[in-house]
Amino acid sequence: MSKTAAWKFLLPALLLSTSALAAATADVKVGTGVEKYEVVGTTDTFTVTPNTRIYAATKLTGAEVGTVTVVWSKDGKEVSKTELKVPRANYRTHAYRTFRAGDTGAWTAKVVGTDGTELGSTSFQVQVQ
Repeated sequence: MSKTAAWKFLLPALLLSTSALAAATADVKVGTGVEKYEVVGTTDTFTVTPNTRIYAATKLTGAEVGTVTVVWSKDGKEVSKTELKVPRANYRTHAYRTFRAGDTGAWTAKVVGTDGTELGSTSFQVQVQ
């Protein structure tokens, strides 16, 4: 077998092994809405009226096909979870939470994979009037 023919078989194997080593990530942003898969109204401090939705939009890179979960935490304690389908490794998706009276505090939206590994998160403050 020539050297060129050997590279023909070796290169795809090298590409597969290096892509398998790449860790999945999630770029997470919060805002007051989502338009064309982009979050709008982004800030790290929200002053809202009761029954206002705040969205956690995420851009997944290298994610495992299946599902991810957005974990909503207030003052360090888990409050709720939203499971989202992931049909391909690079994907944009979002979840929302409705904020009500009593939800004032320090919040975190964390995206975790099926194995519980944190892929990304963001922290923000909410003041419900």
